[in-house]
Amino acid sequence: MNITDRHEFILKSVKEKGKITIDWLCETMKVSSVTIRKDLKVLEDKNLLFRIKGGASSSNPYAIDRPILVKESINSEEKQRIAQAALKLIKDNDSIMIGSGTTVFTLAKNIESSTALTVITPALKVGLELSGKPNIEVLQLGGLIRNNSSSVAGQYAIRILEEISCGILFLGADGIDLEFGISISNLPEATLNQKMIETSQKIAILADSSKFGKRGLGKICELIDVNYIITDSRVSPNIVKSIEDLGIKMIVA
Repeated sequence: MNITDRHEFILKSVKEKGKITIDWLCETMKVSSVTIRKDLKVLEDKNLLFRIKGGASSSNPYAIDRPILVKESINSEEKQRIAQAALKLIKDNDSIMIGSGTTVFTLAKNIESSTALTVITPALKVGLELSGKPNIEVLQLGGLIRNNSSSVAGQYAIRILEEISCGILFLGADGIDLEFGISISNLPEATLNQKMIETSQKIAILADSSKFGKRGLGKICELIDVNYIITDSRVSPNIVKSIEDLGIKMIVA
């Protein structure tokens, strides 16, 4: 198989499968891994695919930091279903923490006014949404406000968290990767999320299926550090099985 044939086969395969591995390409085309790596680099340089660890992908595996107003319009129906599923984890008189992001903000909007809760949050939109509900007490974390997320980050928020413990933390994510773990696209918020995890007894990640296989700039935690991942029905069954094999409860809404 010459170089043109190899490139055509690689591009066709990555388009059909979404992701392909170097090992599979070597076995299928009967060429060395060195040859395949060179082929993938050439194709990536032409913006025809993305190289990932051990293979290639048709989509960019790295999450980007989008403004919250842009994120709100993406996969809104899926986020609504995820929020409804997450509500079942909340009980009257719970103390919970809600992070930043549009999926967890959708959860906040769906919490009933009659539910008695204490909610800790770094997200201004979450705090404002819940502060008008009579049975909910809101502890708004302070610090530097990020324009992209309308959420705080930094040492002031971390200091408050050192004096706090809560039952369950609901976090959004920009990336969920079997090897890299849970990540977001902003480092200061990733650091704050790490502290939020330390103060919480249980962790629930709320993320639509587009976040799987992606990596953000800032790692929050390993997959095994979380108790629940709530996502939509477009998630791959293979991913669901791989995560459940780690002892994590996958909730598909």
